[in-house]
Amino acid sequence: MRYVIDPSRLDLVEEFRASPLGVHSPELRKLLARMRWGRPEGRLVLEPGRAWRLSCIPKRRGDPMPFVDDRVFTSLAEAEWHVFKLRWQETTGATLPAEVSGDL
Repeated sequence: MRYVIDPSRLDLVEEFRASPLGVHSPELRKLLARMRWGRPEGRLVLEPGRAWRLSCIPKRRGDPMPFVDDRVFTSLAEAEWHVFKLRWQETTGATLPAEVSGDL
């Protein structure tokens, strides 16, 4: 059975926001697995380096991975939080409320 994300579970959003790189509860790990491992085409990924940029996986294997925008992150935690918010909206169809969607 596939894990279904409940858009009302803002407690999980707050848990991730508090510690994007930390140890997560079992329920948050399920949510993250669902958000991260959908179909490969178009999946958002972070390009590593001294700074991180958001790319997406191309349709054909071996094609270049296009950048989503010009934004550059100097903090991995900030980059992960940004990707989380995009994946949340894509997966649930719901925009996060302002009280939990701000920057880190």
